[in-house]
Amino acid sequence: MVRVLELRVHGVSNTPPDQLLGLAPEPHVARPELIAGGPVTGFYRSTTAVGEDPINVEAYSWGKLTSGARTRRDIERALWTSLLPFALANVALHARSGIPADPDRERWASRSGITAWLVRLFCLSLTCTLIMAVTGVGVDLIGWQCVGRDCLGQIPGDWAFLTNNWWRQDTRALALGLLLPLLVLAGLGALAWRTYQYEAEMPAEPPAGPNADDEGPDDHAGPLTNPLQDPTFWNGEGQLRRAAVLHLCTGAVTAAAVPVTAVLLMDPPRGARALIAAPTVLLFVAVAVIAVIALGRPWLTRRQGATPLGRWSATIAVLTAFSLVGTFLLLLLPDGPAGQPLSVYRPPIGCVTDPHIVGCRVDRSLPGFDTAVAWLATYQVLLLLTIGAVNRSGRRALASSIIAALLLPLGVIWIERGLPGIVAAPSGLRTWMLIGPALLIAAVGLLLPRTRAPAPSQPLGPHTDLAWGGCAPAVLAGLSWMIAVAYCAGLLYWVSDRLDIRADPSGASRVVPPLGVFWAGLACVIGLVALLALLVRAAVLLRRLRRVEYARLAAAPGLSAHDLRRCRDVSTFRALHRLIGEHALRLVGQFVTVAAALVALCCAAALSRSRPSPLSPDGWQVVVHWAADRGDVVLGCLPLVMSALGMLVYRVDAVRRSVGVIWDVCTFWPRAAHPLAPPSYAERAVPELQTRVAGLLALPPHHPDRMDGLILSGHSQGTLICAAVLLQLPRRWRGRTWFFSYGCQLTRLYGRVFPSYFGPERLRTLARAVTWPGGHVAWTNFWRDTDPLGWQVSAGERDVPVIDPEALHPSGGEVADPPIRNHRGYPDAVEFARERAVVARLLRRSVPSPRPGSG
Repeated sequence: MVRVLELRVHGVSNTPPDQLLGLAPEPHVARPELIAGGPVTGFYRSTTAVGEDPINVEAYSWGKLTSGARTRRDIERALWTSLLPFALANVALHARSGIPADPDRERWASRSGITAWLVRLFCLSLTCTLIMAVTGVGVDLIGWQCVGRDCLGQIPGDWAFLTNNWWRQDTRALALGLLLPLLVLAGLGALAWRTYQYEAEMPAEPPAGPNADDEGPDDHAGPLTNPLQDPTFWNGEGQLRRAAVLHLCTGAVTAAAVPVTAVLLMDPPRGARALIAAPTVLLFVAVAVIAVIALGRPWLTRRQGATPLGRWSATIAVLTAFSLVGTFLLLLLPDGPAGQPLSVYRPPIGCVTDPHIVGCRVDRSLPGFDTAVAWLATYQVLLLLTIGAVNRSGRRALASSIIAALLLPLGVIWIERGLPGIVAAPSGLRTWMLIGPALLIAAVGLLLPRTRAPAPSQPLGPHTDLAWGGCAPAVLAGLSWMIAVAYCAGLLYWVSDRLDIRADPSGASRVVPPLGVFWAGLACVIGLVALLALLVRAAVLLRRLRRVEYARLAAAPGLSAHDLRRCRDVSTFRALHRLIGEHALRLVGQFVTVAAALVALCCAAALSRSRPSPLSPDGWQVVVHWAADRGDVVLGCLPLVMSALGMLVYRVDAVRRSVGVIWDVCTFWPRAAHPLAPPSYAERAVPELQTRVAGLLALPPHHPDRMDGLILSGHSQGTLICAAVLLQLPRRWRGRTWFFSYGCQLTRLYGRVFPSYFGPERLRTLARAVTWPGGHVAWTNFWRDTDPLGWQVSAGERDVPVIDPEALHPSGGEVADPPIRNHRGYPDAVEFARERAVVARLLRRSVPSPRPGSG
């Protein structure tokens, strides 16, 4: 008997195997049985399934890769929620336009090549942002500003020894505080090192059978037509290790540069100190230059499996080690002869008991740290604008960004020291006033005409154009940056607040966080107001769409009062379907536009060195200070809230359905830009599913487990996994496979945000890949107009609309209304069963009969 298997793959909701198989809840009737795989990822069939059934159903459960029981490993995964900025920044690399199908054909000077380099450079700066925040905690807040026992007593453990004269003199306390960011880097490195092979594997190609020549040629050697066909796409361990060395070394140098810069500003070194400081600074510069250059080199951008680290990694690691040795030597040496002892720059002791001590009401934070934080944020915003402009308009958009990047330092020198041959700067001109014009110059690249791909083979469908005008990498990277800044500002505020809980509003004996933290709090308040306005706008739009859909449903003749009530319920889901599919990305773009303007203003304010006083007679200063303080409180709680939310995502299904979508979308993509991002579950799911499909189809004809045809059935996020499997699968197995997709986001969401993988042309590539020699496109897509996350594809496949609900009122003696299934229960629909029966017949006809005597 010719047998067909339907292999079902669930989405982000981690549907249990019994529900995937459509089993009744009573365990004594039937239950799922593990037939392949293990407790984390496994393939299940019903215990009542008979081997001779013409259509068998099997479920692939991968959800425990991202959720599961409360074990030590799952708590570790929950803590990965704190790495969400790294995950979003990594996704930005895959949102580029114009990625060639063959990665070896991508050139650095191309639009996608330059954008990739810029995104990787931004990811490196994001690592530096985190390390700067932790360095601020260890070096500035604890090692420099926390001088009294009342302050040190707030730190867990016995740290009173830092108040004795030996530690207070010179910069020895800074050397101790520098250990904190280095320990954090070591922890990140250890976590990343463990997760390089986080349940990832390579697909196991089954051995060729006796009739392998009759199965059809393999097409792995042919030209690639989609980046997902790259055999190394899901296995980039070598690339990750090399990139991790780069990030960790750059982070270590960034942390060390903070105290070294402060020492150079306070006491320019001479003599023996200069012999240590000069080569240490040169090593800092060398590591930074190597990192910037290496980000665009093939050794880092090609996913070459388990390739060794290489000479670049060894070089940068050695240079970093020597720079750290020089840093600690410089910090442990006595003060130099250039001026007064460095201890006089620190806050005085006893401000709590006597606020009138000289220096108690003055900001005595680490010199240069506030300015470094503000300039880092400014250039990150400039980099984000450049990413969006280049991805949208190509290399020509680089000119405005380069001009802006060069004008900023020249403008600062002109204002502070003057430039030869140029008139002196006006007396009222300040550095922060240059930020706005510089960012406006860089934004000119966003106004250039968009670089469009060659004319498509057919017109684009509705709402399938590029998201955010072709600026998707910049939008995703910008969201990651805002979350990272919120994390870091919250951490700095929370620590400073814990260290000096008795500070009064006048500022006596305050452990002062960087000025950027204050303005980040104000931006948080304004951003939350903007987000609330966006939600109100979405609610108004949903209400309007609901009225339209209700009018359309209620126009049918002969409807009863019961039917009209049901029309209201159905119209809500149809309105959600339209809201997400037609308006969601536009609403996000509006919020990003407001956030971009807000961020630019905050960068200028941070460089202005001004902070409104809560005791000022001006009412606006009191309001601004109060709002910023409330925002800082919110930011201080954010890291804890996100960690708690991460635990709920992995434990509570309702929370997971709400926020788990974002997490599973991020961790679907392999880590190609940020090596410290959470691992990709698809690195195991795709090869494992590919191995299972090929293994079942490659069994001998008379093997009891052999399947002659296979229906690969993916729901929601499972659709992406199935599509990736089909693009990796050799042609001889695709010729006996049919693709079912339902609750599919390949067009309205993934196709618009990730056009190089799921854009209209690349989806037609997928349709051609599953086209049989006879011309059948072996792909059926099911969709409902009540499904908020499922739409038509229109790539050459067969689109089957599923009626939902089946009727507005009970029928056939039933007393309950037919349920509105929206995003669930596609296999229970009549249309699904009908299509599956037809496809099973086609699969049986396409399978040739075994030769006489074979097997």
